[in-house]
Amino acid sequence: MLTQQARLMEHLELHNQIDPLEAWTKLGIYRLAAVVHLLRQAGIKIKTERMEVSNRFNEVCNVANYVLEK
Repeated sequence: MLTQQARLMEHLELHNQIDPLEAWTKLGIYRLAAVVHLLRQAGIKIKTERMEVSNRFNEVCNVANYVLEK
């Protein structure tokens, strides 16, 4: 397993979910969706939930929150 995939799996096993900002700041993963895709190809069940967040200009943006299915 590649380093980013291993870090993401460890985080999901401990915290059950992650969003792109958390992946970037805590795990150094810039393209979270790509790493999630690789894990899904390996047979890991990860659900995508959409959530609204505000950016620094107070504009509403939609991002994905990934949840490990147990």
